[in-house]
This record gives sequence, structure tokens and C-alpha cells, in this order.
Amino acid sequence: MLKTNSVILQATVTIMILSFIQPISVNAESLSHSDSGKVKFSGEYPKGIVDPEHPNKGVDPGPSPSTDGALRFDFVPQLNFWNNVISEKDQVYHANAQLFLDGTGARGNFVQLSDYREKGSGWSLQVRQETQLINASTKNKELKGSVISFDQSWTNSINSPSYAPNVSKEVIHINNIGETYDLAQAKPGTGEGTWSIIFGASIDNGQGKKDTLSPRIDQSGQPFLDSDFNNQPIYQNSAVSLFIPGKTKKDPVHYQTMLTWILSELP
Repeated sequence: MLKTNSVILQATVTIMILSFIQPISVNAESLSHSDSGKVKFSGEYPKGIVDPEHPNKGVDPGPSPSTDGALRFDFVPQLNFWNNVISEKDQVYHANAQLFLDGTGARGNFVQLSDYREKGSGWSLQVRQETQLINASTKNKELKGSVISFDQSWTNSINSPSYAPNVSKEVIHINNIGETYDLAQAKPGTGEGTWSIIFGASIDNGQGKKDTLSPRIDQSGQPFLDSDFNNQPIYQNSAVSLFIPGKTKKDPVHYQTMLTWILSELP
């Protein structure tokens, strides 16, 4: 059984339903002192986000919820399932891939966490969806039967792969709202330092992982650009998906839910 000592973060999930097709444009400091061949460090380990595919390089993914402490979240994704035309058929929509403000290429959606406790006793990463995708101000307030899924999970760090946490080899389907799902677990002696838990990968991952990213293009074959990320091309990530039944009634509005990410100490 997990201890009650857990770190919890919430992040939004959004999708825009359209009634017709239209164009879219879319450091902490550590202190040190040395004397007679000795060195003393104070302060917490520096917090920073690293490239999930090349963790020796720092990146800037923009604002994200994070937590403090020796066992903490450094980054969790805000999932956006794009702008989609109302359909009466079952549909699977893919999340926008992660973009960065520093010119780093698009990446699979990822969680970054750090464990700098004196004795790493292991940890567990879980996720829970708090409500169905909803919009309280419209006629059809809930996208009934919708299911968010996570696939192609893998881990990366500057640390040796022999100390990597375990991730689910099965697709995680969040079929039950309010239920907690296991994403990764580090047994005692593993998962120490900073690790990325990644869903999908770019063609540049260098780890032999399947390329799950593809550009979003308009009807003329031109890429959609994201003005929030210096007009970089927007990619979709097939490893993070949203299923919406065709029979579900929808309105041309934004729908939103909240994912709760839970990082817990192992006993």
C-alpha cells in the first residue's frame, strides 16, 4: 500500500468542437563553499526542464505546474486535442505534441519528475481524470463516453538505464472517471535523480523509439503554426489520444477536463 505522502498536480485537457471547417493560426541556485579540499553544498537541487529525448540539454516548454521538495514534479503536460469538426461517427483525436520556446523540435507529451531524497525508497506515478470533458455553459454539457488514452510509454534520464523506473507496456485507457491509473513505478534503489516519463517520440529520439509525431496541415497542405511558440509548426502525437463516440451529442464549443497527476512514496 502507498503512503499518504503524495505530491499532487492538476493540469487541463481541452478540445474544441467546430460546426464547420475554418482556418486556424494558431532557476533555483545551489550554494557552495570550499576549504582545505572540502566542499559543502546547501540549498535544493536546481530545478529545470530537460529535453525528454536528449536529457543532457535544458529546454523551455513554457509555463507548467510544478512542485517543490526532494520528491517533486518538475513538469506535467497540458493536453490539447485540437479543433475538430462535429462528427456523427466514432472518432479518435490526437493530442498536440509538446513544443518549446527555445527552438527544440516537437516531442512526445511527457512528465518530468525528480527524486533527490537521501535514501531513494521508490515512488509511483499515477493519473486520474476528475470529470468527463465538459462545458457547463452549453446545451450538451458533457462528451459522454469519451476516453483519454496514453500509449508508447518510455523513460529517459542522464542516469543509467539500469536505474530506470518501470512503465506500463499496455495502453492506459482512462475508462472510469475518478479512478486512479498506474503509469510508472520506481522500485527502491531506482528512479533517483531526474526522469522523464514520455508518451510517444519524435523521429530524432535516438533511442529507436517509434516516431508518433506528424504535422498538422491545412487543406492546402500548409502547416498550422502556433503563435504561442514563436510560430512553430504544430504536430499531433498519436501516442496520446481521445476517443469520442459518434452518438455523443456535441456543440461547437470548448470542452475541458482536469487530470490529476499523483507522485507517491513507496513504503
